Amino acid sequence: MLLRFVVRRDMARMLAWVGGFVLLAALSAASVKGLYPTQADLDEAAAAARDNVAAIAFNGPAVGLDTVGGQVAFNLGAFGLVMMGLMSLLMVGRLTRGEEETGRLEMLRALPVGARAPTAAAVLAVGLMNVVAGGAVTACLVVLALPVAGSVTFGASFVLFGLLLSAIAMAVAETTENTRVVYGSTGAVLAAAFVLRAIGDTGDGTVSWLSPIGWAQKARPYAGDRWWPFGLLVAATVAVAALAGRLGARRDYGAGLVAPRPGRANATRHLRGTLGLAVRLQRGSLVGWGLGTVVMAVAYGAIAPSIDQFVRTNQALADMFAAGGGSLTDAYLATSAQVLALIGTGYALQSVLRLRSEEASLHAEALLATPTSRLRWALSHLALAFGGVLVLLALTGVTLGASYSLAGGPPGATYRALATLVLYAPAVWVMAGLGVALVGLARRATIGAWLALSVCLVIGFVGPLLRLPQWALDLSPFTHVPRLPGEGPRLLPVLLLIATASALTAAGLAGLRHRDVG
Repeated sequence: MLLRFVVRRDMARMLAWVGGFVLLAALSAASVKGLYPTQADLDEAAAAARDNVAAIAFNGPAVGLDTVGGQVAFNLGAFGLVMMGLMSLLMVGRLTRGEEETGRLEMLRALPVGARAPTAAAVLAVGLMNVVAGGAVTACLVVLALPVAGSVTFGASFVLFGLLLSAIAMAVAETTENTRVVYGSTGAVLAAAFVLRAIGDTGDGTVSWLSPIGWAQKARPYAGDRWWPFGLLVAATVAVAALAGRLGARRDYGAGLVAPRPGRANATRHLRGTLGLAVRLQRGSLVGWGLGTVVMAVAYGAIAPSIDQFVRTNQALADMFAAGGGSLTDAYLATSAQVLALIGTGYALQSVLRLRSEEASLHAEALLATPTSRLRWALSHLALAFGGVLVLLALTGVTLGASYSLAGGPPGATYRALATLVLYAPAVWVMAGLGVALVGLARRATIGAWLALSVCLVIGFVGPLLRLPQWALDLSPFTHVPRLPGEGPRLLPVLLLIATASALTAAGLAGLRHRDVG
C-alpha cells in the first residue's frame, strides 16, 4: 500500500527522471549511428579515441570502438551511470530522510504500518525506477538494431549501479539528520567513484577496480559482454543494504546515528539578515555544483587541442562543430561552453526552487511571521541564484580556458573562455526566471522548470545531430546566445534574454506577494 502511495504521489517526478534518461540514451544511440555510417568511419574514430587520454578519462575504457554498440557504450556509459546514480540518491534521500524532516513519516507511522515499511516502500520505488529505466534503454537499443546481448549487458549495468547508489544513500540517510548531508555525502561517493575510474582507465586499469563505475564498465557491453563483474555490484549492494537496515534499527525516529554539532549560542552578524541565512542554506549547493562543472571543464579543455585529429575523418561530426562558425577548435569550445552552461543551470533552478521547499517545510512561514517581508525573503534567495550562477560560470570559464592553455592552446584562451561562459548568464537567468514564475504563479507545477531544462539539454546535446528544425532549436534560450569565439558578439539577443528573465522574475514575485503561503 505504501509503495502504491509513493508511486501515485511522485509519478510525475519518476516519469521525468526515467523518461529523460531513456530519451537521452535513445537520442545518443541514434546520433552515434548517424555519425559513423560506415565501418571505415568507426575504425578511424576508434583509432583516434584510443590515443586520446582525456576522452578515456571522461568516457571510460576504449574497448569495442570499432562497432556502433561500442561507440554508444563509450560515449554514454560513464555519463549515463552518473545520471542513474544521481537519480537514485536524490530519490532515496527525498523518500526516506526527506519524509522524516517534513513530518509526513510521523503521520504514516502513527497508523498500523510496520516500522520499516515506509523505508522498504521507498527503496522498492527507486528500485522500480532503475529497473524500468534500464529495461527501456535495452529495448530502445535493440529497436535501433544493436546486438541484443550487448544491449542487455549495457542496460543491466545501469540498473545494478543505480541499485548500489540507492543502498549507499539509504545507509547515509540512517546516519545523519539532514537531507542535504545525504545528498552531499552520497554525491561525494559518486564523484570519488568517477575520479577513481578515470585514473584507472588512463593507467593500466588496476585502480578502476576500486570504483563501482569501473565495475559496471568492466562488463564490456558490445565488446565481450562479461557478466561476472556484475557480481561485485550485487554483493556490494546486498552488503550496504544490510548495513543500512541494521543502522535503521538502532536509531530513534527523526534522529541519526551521528548527532549534529551544536550551533553557536549567538548568531554571527552574517546570520542576522535574510541574505546571510540564504547564503548559509545554499553555500553547499553552490560548492557542489561548482566542483562538478570545474571537473567537466578540465576534461573539455584538455581534449580541445586534439579535436581536429579526433574528428578529421568524420564529416558529420565536423559539420556539427563547423556550424558554430570559425575554426573547428573554436566551434568545439563554443559547444563545450554551452554544455557547461546547461549543467550550471541546474544550480540556478535548485537555488530558485529552494523558495518552494522552504515554504513546503514550513520554514518560510516561521520566518515570514517576523517583520521580514515576502519580497525581502525571496530576493535573498534569488540573489544567490542569479549572482551565484554568474560566479559559477566565471569559474568554469577560467578553468576551461586554463585547461586548454595547459594542454597546448594559445595563452589568451583563458580570457576568451571566460567571456564565452559569462555570456551564457542571461540564458541561465531566463531559466531561473521561469522557476520564479512557477513558484509565484503555479507552485504545484515547479517540476516544469526541470522539464524545461531537460528540453534544453536535449536540444543542446543532440539537436544539431538530429537536424531539428530551427523553430525547435529556438525553444531553448541557449540557442540565442552568440557562440563565441567562432561568432562575433551580438548585443541584441543578450538584451532580449535579460528582458525575458526580468519579466518572468517580476511576474513570479508579484504572484508570491499576493497568494497564500503554504
